[in-house]
Amino acid sequence: MPVFDYSFSVEAPLQAVCDFHHDTSALRRLTPPPTFVRLISIEPLAEGSVSRFVLWVGPLPLHWTAVHHNVSDRGFTDVQESGPAATWAHTHSFTPLSPTRTRIDEHIEFTHRGGPWGLVTRLLFSWPNLWLMFTYRKMVTRWFLAAGGKSHP
Repeated sequence: MPVFDYSFSVEAPLQAVCDFHHDTSALRRLTPPPTFVRLISIEPLAEGSVSRFVLWVGPLPLHWTAVHHNVSDRGFTDVQESGPAATWAHTHSFTPLSPTRTRIDEHIEFTHRGGPWGLVTRLLFSWPNLWLMFTYRKMVTRWFLAAGGKSHP
């Protein structure tokens, strides 16, 4: 099973990081171009909440349904209920480093489908692509939290 880990810190208190991730617009904000996201339905982040969306990668629509588990002020896990991968579990963990600094750890475990979708996910979820995506997410998270959550990138 492929695993991807990415960590970074932000100059923001734990509560601000938690609030940022609990915002229902976070997925749209954190999706890097040239991928576009169409939100179908996003429930407020809570245990068992469901997010349905379509990620457009060029002309290819990736329909995705995620269910959230282990939701707390220290993070949460979104698990693909249906989507392009055979399995996908993405854990977001938040650790306060000081009253004004928080580390964010991203941990993803996934498996590929067979056939054409397996080829698609092997390309999209390759280490270089995931690294670029999470580097973008790091920059947006830092920018948004530095701006005090008042404006959107």
